Amino acid sequence: MNVYGMARAFHELYGGTVKAYADIQLAPTRYTNILNLTLHPGFSEDPVFIEKMREIAKVYQNHDEPVILLACGDGYAELISKHKDELSKTFVCPYVDYDLLKSLNNKESFYKVADKHGLPHPLTKIITKDMYEDKQDMDVPFDFPVALKPANSVEWLDIHFEGRKKAFTIHSQEEYMTIVGKIYDNGYKSDLILQDFIPGDDSNMRVLNAYVDQEHHVKMMCLGHPILEDPTPQSIGNYVAIIPEFNQDVYDRVQKFLEDIEFTGYANFDMKYDSRDKTFKFFEINLRQGRSSFFVTLNGYNLSKYVVEDYVEGNLENEPTVYANKNKAQHKLWLGVPVKVFKKYAAKNDATEYANELIKQDRVGTTVFYDKDKSFRRWLLLTYMFHNYVKRFDKYFQENKGRDFK
Repeated sequence: MNVYGMARAFHELYGGTVKAYADIQLAPTRYTNILNLTLHPGFSEDPVFIEKMREIAKVYQNHDEPVILLACGDGYAELISKHKDELSKTFVCPYVDYDLLKSLNNKESFYKVADKHGLPHPLTKIITKDMYEDKQDMDVPFDFPVALKPANSVEWLDIHFEGRKKAFTIHSQEEYMTIVGKIYDNGYKSDLILQDFIPGDDSNMRVLNAYVDQEHHVKMMCLGHPILEDPTPQSIGNYVAIIPEFNQDVYDRVQKFLEDIEFTGYANFDMKYDSRDKTFKFFEINLRQGRSSFFVTLNGYNLSKYVVEDYVEGNLENEPTVYANKNKAQHKLWLGVPVKVFKKYAAKNDATEYANELIKQDRVGTTVFYDKDKSFRRWLLLTYMFHNYVKRFDKYFQENKGRDFK
């Protein structure tokens, strides 16, 4: 979804076809005229990644114009950062240095950085594999329910077991010990994040996308208000409905954080409003555009524009910071599911009412259905993909979303 969203952003503004590389093909990148995808088995990990990138670099070594290298997943962002010195000889690589990336990508160390720079986050306890194996200090210092998630999201991609989720909501001591056991017994080695549960449904979540230029100045921030998440176990936490929102206090806090740590490139934050102390608590930062980040482009802030103006045209430095979504007349609802699924499952609140009003006014869009990239085969595949959400929500919503999640 993310790679197609970026390809569409480039196509909307500049035309042409984006060249993409991956190890597997997903539905959104099939039968498309705006993206040319080459598959390399094993490309998502070293040594295949850097070996293939060296071959690709030879193709572009004498290219007249700058060639921008963008990651559309956590693993690829980490690989580009790891090999940034070498890859930067051929490509524009708008990523932080590897040491900073490692400290931000890991949720445990991210919270330490957040504490240092005054970014609020949920109360947290770290659970290690040694603690589990030694059965020591495994107590839960918060009231149930509690949240449990892997600190290392990249390693988590390779862990598989029945009941695996991106994040867990734990309702008892017995459930807690069972889940921790499954995680470590199935090969996960890194730490786990045990957190105080912030009350409220999906509509208390917020997502923020930012672009920071090569001089470490924030140039664009766009806040989104998710009002529905995917309930499928492997996709929990993936937003499927977002309305734009403006909040200068959040923008100011995030801008200060990103500029203080001397960030560069794209950043994507997840946060949740805590009604107990009336603050937003930050869960994580992703060092890339999120899979639902097309909501930014949809609302008039084309994601491709900033990196091109920064590294190719060289005129972003003099542009003022964009604090998105102040003008409600421009607002559009982003959907990753059929409208009927949204209307059936979204919680009844002011945000959902606003989204329904946008639907009535036909101010709604998706990432994958693009008028300038239509063919019968693509339409058929994506319609089938969207229709599958009907079954997925029917099967999993009550189990995973019928009660509070994060």
